[in-house]
Amino acid sequence: MRLFLLIFLAFAGFAQSSVLAHELRPAFLEITEARPGIYDVLWKVPARGEFRLSLNVRLPENCRETAAPVISNDGVAVLSRWSVACEGGLAGRRVAIDGLASTFTDVLVRIAHLDGSVQSARLMPDYPQVTVEASPTSTDTARTYFLLGVEHILLGFDHLLFVLALLLFIDNTRKLVETVTAFTLAHSITLAFATLGLAHAPQGPVEALIALSIVFVAAEILRKENGRVDLSSRYPWVIAFLFGLLHGFGFGGALRDIGLPQNDVPLALLTFNLGVEAGQLIFIAFTLLTIAGLKLIFTSPTPLPKTIMTYAVGSVSAVWFVERVAGL
Repeated sequence: MRLFLLIFLAFAGFAQSSVLAHELRPAFLEITEARPGIYDVLWKVPARGEFRLSLNVRLPENCRETAAPVISNDGVAVLSRWSVACEGGLAGRRVAIDGLASTFTDVLVRIAHLDGSVQSARLMPDYPQVTVEASPTSTDTARTYFLLGVEHILLGFDHLLFVLALLLFIDNTRKLVETVTAFTLAHSITLAFATLGLAHAPQGPVEALIALSIVFVAAEILRKENGRVDLSSRYPWVIAFLFGLLHGFGFGGALRDIGLPQNDVPLALLTFNLGVEAGQLIFIAFTLLTIAGLKLIFTSPTPLPKTIMTYAVGSVSAVWFVERVAGL
Protein backbone atom coordinates (compact mmCIF):
# COMPACT_ATOMS: atom_id res chain seq x y z
CA MET A 1 0.00 0.00 0.00
CA ARG A 2 2.99 2.34 0.08
CA LEU A 3 2.53 3.41 -3.51
CA PHE A 4 -1.15 4.16 -2.84
CA LEU A 5 -0.23 6.30 0.15
CA LEU A 6 2.41 8.18 -1.80
CA ILE A 7 -0.04 8.90 -4.59
CA PHE A 8 -2.65 10.14 -2.14
CA LEU A 9 -0.23 12.29 -0.17
CA ALA A 10 1.02 13.81 -3.40
CA PHE A 11 -2.58 14.65 -4.28
CA ALA A 12 -3.13 16.15 -0.84
CA GLY A 13 0.02 18.22 -1.14
CA PHE A 14 -1.03 19.48 -4.55
CA ALA A 15 -4.50 20.29 -3.25
CA GLN A 16 -2.99 22.22 -0.36
CA SER A 17 -0.70 24.18 -2.66
CA SER A 18 -3.68 25.11 -4.81
CA VAL A 19 -5.19 27.00 -1.88
CA LEU A 20 -2.14 29.22 -1.76
CA ALA A 21 -1.60 29.55 -5.48
CA HIS A 22 -4.12 32.27 -6.25
CA GLU A 23 -2.80 32.59 -9.78
CA LEU A 24 -4.58 29.32 -10.59
CA ARG A 25 -7.95 31.04 -10.20
CA PRO A 26 -9.43 32.08 -13.54
CA ALA A 27 -9.60 35.69 -14.63
CA PHE A 28 -12.98 37.02 -15.76
CA LEU A 29 -13.84 39.32 -18.67
CA GLU A 30 -17.35 40.63 -19.20
CA ILE A 31 -18.27 42.78 -22.18
CA THR A 32 -21.82 44.14 -22.16
CA GLU A 33 -23.35 46.05 -25.06
CA ALA A 34 -25.08 49.05 -23.46
CA ARG A 35 -26.11 50.75 -26.72
CA PRO A 36 -25.44 49.91 -30.37
CA GLY A 37 -21.65 49.86 -30.69
CA ILE A 38 -21.11 50.99 -27.08
CA TYR A 39 -19.79 48.40 -24.60
CA ASP A 40 -19.13 48.33 -20.86
CA VAL A 41 -16.09 46.24 -19.93
CA LEU A 42 -15.40 44.49 -16.63
CA TRP A 43 -11.97 42.90 -16.24
CA LYS A 44 -11.18 40.88 -13.10
CA VAL A 45 -7.61 39.61 -12.65
CA PRO A 46 -6.41 37.36 -9.78
CA ALA A 47 -4.06 39.15 -7.40
CA ARG A 48 -2.17 38.61 -4.19
CA GLY A 49 -2.15 41.85 -2.28
CA GLU A 50 -0.68 44.51 -4.55
CA PHE A 51 0.63 42.01 -7.07
CA ARG A 52 -1.61 40.92 -9.93
CA LEU A 53 -1.12 38.63 -12.89
CA SER A 54 0.28 40.43 -15.92
CA LEU A 55 -2.79 39.94 -18.10
CA ASN A 56 -4.35 42.60 -20.32
CA VAL A 57 -7.39 42.74 -22.56
CA ARG A 58 -6.77 43.39 -26.25
CA LEU A 59 -9.91 44.59 -28.01
CA PRO A 60 -10.28 44.89 -31.82
CA GLU A 61 -8.72 47.87 -33.56
CA ASN A 62 -12.14 49.42 -34.22
CA CYS A 63 -12.65 49.99 -30.48
CA ARG A 64 -11.64 53.11 -28.56
CA GLU A 65 -12.06 54.01 -24.91
CA THR A 66 -14.86 56.46 -24.07
CA ALA A 67 -14.16 56.47 -20.33
CA ALA A 68 -10.96 55.92 -18.39
CA PRO A 69 -10.77 52.62 -16.43
CA VAL A 70 -11.90 52.70 -12.80
CA ILE A 71 -9.64 50.28 -10.88
CA SER A 72 -10.13 48.69 -7.47
CA ASN A 73 -8.24 45.99 -5.55
CA ASP A 74 -9.86 43.79 -2.90
CA GLY A 75 -6.64 41.88 -2.13
CA VAL A 76 -7.52 38.77 -4.12
CA ALA A 77 -8.42 40.37 -7.46
CA VAL A 78 -7.97 43.63 -9.35
CA LEU A 79 -11.18 44.90 -10.97
CA SER A 80 -11.15 47.35 -13.86
CA ARG A 81 -14.26 48.91 -15.38
CA TRP A 82 -14.38 51.09 -18.48
CA SER A 83 -16.42 51.79 -21.61
CA VAL A 84 -15.50 51.53 -25.29
CA ALA A 85 -17.06 52.50 -28.60
CA CYS A 86 -16.58 49.94 -31.38
CA GLU A 87 -17.51 51.19 -34.84
CA GLY A 88 -19.49 48.46 -36.58
CA GLY A 89 -19.77 46.44 -33.36
CA LEU A 90 -17.80 43.41 -32.21
CA ALA A 91 -19.47 40.68 -34.28
CA GLY A 92 -16.90 38.71 -36.27
CA ARG A 93 -13.96 40.37 -34.51
CA ARG A 94 -11.47 38.89 -32.04
CA VAL A 95 -10.93 39.67 -28.38
CA ALA A 96 -7.61 38.44 -26.96
CA ILE A 97 -5.80 38.34 -23.63
CA ASP A 98 -2.18 39.42 -23.79
CA GLY A 99 0.16 37.56 -21.42
CA LEU A 100 -2.12 34.54 -20.98
CA ALA A 101 0.24 32.21 -22.86
CA SER A 102 2.88 32.59 -20.14
CA THR A 103 0.57 31.68 -17.22
CA PHE A 104 -1.18 28.59 -15.86
CA THR A 105 -4.58 30.22 -15.50
CA ASP A 106 -7.67 30.51 -17.70
CA VAL A 107 -9.96 33.40 -18.54
CA LEU A 108 -13.75 33.15 -18.47
CA VAL A 109 -15.27 35.44 -21.09
CA ARG A 110 -18.89 36.57 -21.16
CA ILE A 111 -20.11 38.79 -24.01
CA ALA A 112 -23.68 40.08 -23.65
CA HIS A 113 -25.28 41.53 -26.77
CA LEU A 114 -27.98 44.17 -26.85
CA ASP A 115 -30.61 41.65 -27.97
CA GLY A 116 -30.08 39.62 -24.76
CA SER A 117 -28.02 36.82 -26.35
CA VAL A 118 -24.85 35.89 -24.49
CA GLN A 119 -21.65 34.26 -25.67
CA SER A 120 -19.53 32.43 -23.11
CA ALA A 121 -16.05 31.09 -23.65
CA ARG A 122 -13.03 29.86 -21.72
CA LEU A 123 -9.67 31.12 -22.94
CA MET A 124 -6.58 29.08 -22.14
CA PRO A 125 -2.82 29.69 -22.48
CA ASP A 126 -2.68 27.75 -25.76
CA TYR A 127 -5.67 29.64 -27.21
CA PRO A 128 -5.92 33.13 -25.67
CA GLN A 129 -8.52 34.66 -27.99
CA VAL A 130 -12.17 34.37 -28.96
CA THR A 131 -14.10 35.46 -32.04
CA VAL A 132 -17.27 37.34 -31.14
CA GLU A 133 -20.36 35.73 -32.61
CA ALA A 134 -23.28 37.80 -33.89
CA SER A 135 -25.88 35.29 -32.62
CA PRO A 136 -24.58 32.63 -30.23
CA THR A 137 -26.50 29.34 -30.65
CA SER A 138 -28.02 27.19 -27.91
CA THR A 139 -25.58 24.41 -28.84
CA ASP A 140 -22.64 26.73 -28.19
CA THR A 141 -24.12 27.71 -24.84
CA ALA A 142 -24.76 24.10 -23.82
CA ARG A 143 -21.26 22.99 -24.78
CA THR A 144 -19.59 25.92 -23.02
CA TYR A 145 -21.48 25.53 -19.75
CA PHE A 146 -21.15 21.73 -19.73
CA LEU A 147 -17.37 22.01 -20.05
CA LEU A 148 -17.31 24.76 -17.43
CA GLY A 149 -19.15 22.41 -15.06
CA VAL A 150 -16.72 19.55 -15.68
CA GLU A 151 -13.67 21.77 -15.23
CA HIS A 152 -15.10 23.42 -12.13
CA ILE A 153 -15.61 20.17 -10.24
CA LEU A 154 -12.32 18.63 -11.37
CA LEU A 155 -10.46 21.75 -10.21
CA GLY A 156 -12.54 22.05 -7.03
CA PHE A 157 -10.22 20.12 -4.73
CA ASP A 158 -12.41 20.66 -1.67
CA HIS A 159 -15.45 19.13 -3.38
CA LEU A 160 -13.36 16.22 -4.64
CA LEU A 161 -11.88 15.66 -1.20
CA PHE A 162 -15.39 15.50 0.27
CA VAL A 163 -16.36 12.85 -2.29
CA LEU A 164 -13.16 10.95 -1.49
CA ALA A 165 -14.04 11.06 2.20
CA LEU A 166 -17.47 9.57 1.40
CA LEU A 167 -15.79 6.78 -0.56
CA LEU A 168 -13.57 6.01 2.46
CA PHE A 169 -16.55 6.16 4.81
CA ILE A 170 -18.83 3.74 2.94
CA ASP A 171 -17.95 0.11 2.26
CA ASN A 172 -21.34 -0.99 0.94
CA THR A 173 -22.26 -0.58 -2.75
CA ARG A 174 -25.95 0.10 -2.12
CA LYS A 175 -25.19 2.71 0.54
CA LEU A 176 -22.57 4.29 -1.74
CA VAL A 177 -25.12 4.70 -4.56
CA GLU A 178 -27.69 6.14 -2.12
CA THR A 179 -25.16 8.52 -0.62
CA VAL A 180 -23.78 9.83 -3.93
CA THR A 181 -27.35 10.25 -5.22
CA ALA A 182 -28.33 12.21 -2.11
CA PHE A 183 -25.25 14.42 -2.41
CA THR A 184 -26.00 15.06 -6.11
CA LEU A 185 -29.65 15.86 -5.48
CA ALA A 186 -28.85 18.23 -2.62
CA HIS A 187 -26.20 20.30 -4.36
CA SER A 188 -28.32 20.42 -7.53
CA ILE A 189 -31.14 22.02 -5.50
CA THR A 190 -29.05 24.74 -3.88
CA LEU A 191 -27.06 25.31 -7.08
CA ALA A 192 -30.31 26.16 -8.87
CA PHE A 193 -31.66 28.25 -5.98
CA ALA A 194 -28.42 30.21 -5.57
CA THR A 195 -27.97 30.81 -9.30
CA LEU A 196 -31.57 31.97 -9.82
CA GLY A 197 -31.43 34.25 -6.79
CA LEU A 198 -34.03 32.29 -4.82
CA ALA A 199 -31.60 31.70 -1.95
CA HIS A 200 -28.35 33.31 -0.93
CA ALA A 201 -25.40 32.46 1.29
CA PRO A 202 -22.20 34.54 1.63
CA GLN A 203 -19.45 32.82 -0.30
CA GLY A 204 -16.67 33.22 2.28
CA PRO A 205 -18.45 31.43 5.16
CA VAL A 206 -19.78 28.81 2.72
CA GLU A 207 -16.27 27.91 1.56
CA ALA A 208 -15.10 27.69 5.19
CA LEU A 209 -18.02 25.41 6.11
CA ILE A 210 -17.34 23.20 3.09
CA ALA A 211 -13.83 22.61 4.45
CA LEU A 212 -15.33 21.91 7.88
CA SER A 213 -17.74 19.36 6.33
CA ILE A 214 -14.75 17.33 5.12
CA VAL A 215 -13.21 17.43 8.61
CA PHE A 216 -16.52 16.13 10.00
CA VAL A 217 -16.67 13.18 7.59
CA ALA A 218 -13.01 12.34 8.31
CA ALA A 219 -13.83 12.27 12.03
CA GLU A 220 -16.82 10.01 11.35
CA ILE A 221 -14.55 7.60 9.45
CA LEU A 222 -12.25 7.30 12.47
CA ARG A 223 -15.21 6.83 14.81
CA LYS A 224 -16.49 4.03 12.59
CA GLU A 225 -13.03 2.42 12.46
CA ASN A 226 -13.04 2.41 16.28
CA GLY A 227 -16.31 0.48 16.32
CA ARG A 228 -18.73 3.30 17.06
CA VAL A 229 -21.97 2.96 15.10
CA ASP A 230 -24.33 5.94 15.06
CA LEU A 231 -26.80 7.71 12.75
CA SER A 232 -24.15 8.79 10.23
CA SER A 233 -22.87 5.23 9.90
CA ARG A 234 -26.34 3.75 9.45
CA TYR A 235 -27.64 6.48 7.15
CA PRO A 236 -24.67 8.20 5.47
CA TRP A 237 -26.97 9.58 2.78
CA VAL A 238 -28.46 11.94 5.40
CA ILE A 239 -25.05 13.47 6.06
CA ALA A 240 -24.30 13.63 2.32
CA PHE A 241 -27.61 15.38 1.63
CA LEU A 242 -27.18 17.98 4.37
CA PHE A 243 -23.62 18.82 3.37
CA GLY A 244 -24.60 18.61 -0.31
CA LEU A 245 -26.91 21.58 0.24
CA LEU A 246 -23.87 23.51 1.47
CA HIS A 247 -21.68 22.46 -1.45
CA GLY A 248 -24.41 23.55 -3.87
CA PHE A 249 -24.06 27.13 -2.64
CA GLY A 250 -20.36 26.86 -3.48
CA PHE A 251 -21.17 25.75 -7.02
CA GLY A 252 -23.80 28.49 -7.27
CA GLY A 253 -21.28 31.16 -6.30
CA ALA A 254 -18.96 30.03 -9.06
CA LEU A 255 -21.77 30.02 -11.61
CA ARG A 256 -22.87 33.51 -10.57
CA ASP A 257 -19.31 34.73 -11.19
CA ILE A 258 -19.41 33.21 -14.66
CA GLY A 259 -22.87 34.58 -15.40
CA LEU A 260 -25.86 33.09 -17.20
CA PRO A 261 -27.13 33.98 -20.68
CA GLN A 262 -30.46 35.77 -20.33
CA ASN A 263 -32.08 33.88 -23.22
CA ASP A 264 -30.87 30.43 -22.14
CA VAL A 265 -30.89 30.42 -18.34
CA PRO A 266 -32.50 26.95 -17.95
CA LEU A 267 -30.21 25.42 -20.59
CA ALA A 268 -27.03 26.94 -19.13
CA LEU A 269 -28.01 25.93 -15.59
CA LEU A 270 -28.89 22.38 -16.67
CA THR A 271 -25.74 21.80 -18.71
CA PHE A 272 -23.47 23.31 -16.04
CA ASN A 273 -25.01 20.98 -13.47
CA LEU A 274 -24.68 18.02 -15.85
CA GLY A 275 -21.03 18.95 -16.32
CA VAL A 276 -20.52 18.99 -12.55
CA GLU A 277 -22.12 15.54 -12.28
CA ALA A 278 -20.07 14.18 -15.17
CA GLY A 279 -16.85 15.42 -13.56
CA GLN A 280 -17.91 13.96 -10.22
CA LEU A 281 -18.62 10.55 -11.81
CA ILE A 282 -15.26 10.64 -13.60
CA PHE A 283 -13.52 11.24 -10.27
CA ILE A 284 -15.50 8.51 -8.48
CA ALA A 285 -14.84 5.98 -11.25
CA PHE A 286 -11.13 6.83 -11.35
CA THR A 287 -10.82 6.60 -7.56
CA LEU A 288 -12.68 3.28 -7.27
CA LEU A 289 -10.71 1.75 -10.15
CA THR A 290 -7.44 2.96 -8.63
CA ILE A 291 -8.29 1.51 -5.22
CA ALA A 292 -9.46 -1.78 -6.76
CA GLY A 293 -6.34 -2.04 -8.91
CA LEU A 294 -3.97 -1.32 -6.07
CA LYS A 295 -5.72 -3.84 -3.84
CA LEU A 296 -4.90 -6.50 -6.42
CA ILE A 297 -1.22 -5.54 -6.31
CA PHE A 298 -0.68 -4.64 -2.66
CA THR A 299 -2.13 -6.36 0.40
CA SER A 300 -2.32 -5.08 3.95
CA PRO A 301 -3.70 -7.03 6.90
CA THR A 302 -4.33 -3.85 8.93
CA PRO A 303 -6.53 -0.78 8.41
CA LEU A 304 -3.47 1.46 8.81
CA PRO A 305 -3.41 2.78 5.18
CA LYS A 306 -7.06 3.87 5.40
CA THR A 307 -6.40 5.52 8.76
CA ILE A 308 -3.43 7.44 7.37
CA MET A 309 -5.49 8.57 4.37
CA THR A 310 -8.29 9.70 6.67
CA TYR A 311 -5.92 11.75 8.81
CA ALA A 312 -4.44 13.27 5.64
CA VAL A 313 -7.91 14.23 4.37
CA GLY A 314 -8.87 15.70 7.72
CA SER A 315 -5.59 17.58 8.15
CA VAL A 316 -5.68 19.21 4.72
CA SER A 317 -9.32 20.20 5.24
CA ALA A 318 -8.60 21.59 8.70
CA VAL A 319 -5.88 23.81 7.22
CA TRP A 320 -8.32 25.00 4.55
CA PHE A 321 -10.89 25.80 7.24
CA VAL A 322 -8.43 27.86 9.29
CA GLU A 323 -7.18 29.74 6.21
CA ARG A 324 -10.70 30.49 4.98
CA VAL A 325 -11.88 31.66 8.39
CA ALA A 326 -8.79 33.88 8.65
CA GLY A 327 -9.60 35.33 5.22
CA LEU A 328 -13.17 36.35 6.13
